[in-house]
Amino acid sequence: MDIPLKKKKFTLKRIVLILGGIALIGFIVFVLISSGGSSKLNVQKERISINSVNQGIFQENIPVNGIVMPISTIYLDALEGGRVEEIYVEDGAIMKAGEPILRLSNTDLELSLINQETQVYNLLTQMQISQTQARQNTINRLNQATEVENSLIEAKRIYNLNKRLYEKDAIGKQELIESENNYNYQKERMALSEEVLKQDSIATRQEVTQAQNSYERTQSALELMRKKVGDLVVRAPVEGQLTSLDAEIGQSKNKGERLGQIDVLSGFKVRVDIDEHYISRIYNGQTGTFNFNNKQFTLTINKVYTQVTNGRFQVDMLFEGDVPEGIRRGQTLQIRVALSEEKQALLIPKGGFFQQTGGNWIFKLSEDGESAYRADIRLGSQNTEYYEVLDGLQPGDRVITSSYDNYGDIQELVIKE
Repeated sequence: MDIPLKKKKFTLKRIVLILGGIALIGFIVFVLISSGGSSKLNVQKERISINSVNQGIFQENIPVNGIVMPISTIYLDALEGGRVEEIYVEDGAIMKAGEPILRLSNTDLELSLINQETQVYNLLTQMQISQTQARQNTINRLNQATEVENSLIEAKRIYNLNKRLYEKDAIGKQELIESENNYNYQKERMALSEEVLKQDSIATRQEVTQAQNSYERTQSALELMRKKVGDLVVRAPVEGQLTSLDAEIGQSKNKGERLGQIDVLSGFKVRVDIDEHYISRIYNGQTGTFNFNNKQFTLTINKVYTQVTNGRFQVDMLFEGDVPEGIRRGQTLQIRVALSEEKQALLIPKGGFFQQTGGNWIFKLSEDGESAYRADIRLGSQNTEYYEVLDGLQPGDRVITSSYDNYGDIQELVIKE
């Protein structure tokens, strides 16, 4: 009788499969543990920047560029149009007030001046003729008045004489009446003559006044015309340097066209471009500093131009105290404009780490300095040198401030000498 054989539970094949499965599970567990833990990266110490967190004086400021300009610029425009006939000086010349720069010609304007002068001369001649006639008329009326007065005196004498003769019955009543009538007539003539002289005097004064006013108006028009012709010679309005002269012999210039400018050399100002982001925080009286020849100088904002162009606006700044020796028009200055008062704060030197972290975290060194770990932080304002630390760090902490471009999601840096 055959004996039945028991079937083996663990064959070699099954054992291999079980061991393979255990190995696969272990590998998966290892990967999961590795990925869930903190990743590390070795870095060379000389390739990173390590700085300490310190307490210090902080002032928020922004870096800007400014261009040195004359304290004042007077623009030269053609007050009258014309053709450029002469140019007396070259661009860049130092001018005194009133010195001629160039001469224009304008035949129409010059002809108008001649016509105006002729008109004034004719009017003056007419005034002289009118005044002569008025004086002659006055003389004639005065002569007439003298004759009337003489007739009145004679009529009065005869009347008085006839009164006495009539009282003595030397003459008849008819002669007395005739002399009385003549006397009354002469009195009326005298009164009329006086009124005529009075009215003539008033009319003469009015005529003279009107003629004088007309002459003065014409004379004023002539002076204005002479000034317009005189404006054909362009002169320096103030003392300064002639710049940007734009004129050539024979060139035609329209009225109001820009010819150049005079830069007043008694001082300088600085024209500064600022990002429109800061327009609400910029005002007159704010200060800025810059270094020149190893010395620091201060500027003060005295005018803000609120018009925004291409995302920027401008301000004018004046030197506070001494002006740097050797500074020149058109020179560019790097200025730090203060946006706040000085205060005590916890400070981190500026560095490339901010571009990757946005100021939300930073690598903080361990006490032994052999490694660095991510630490959450909160930053406040900034200036050209420092960030203000509001939370997450303490004085004396050391942090890595260089760029984090190659660190990715690394949680820990191992610092190698």
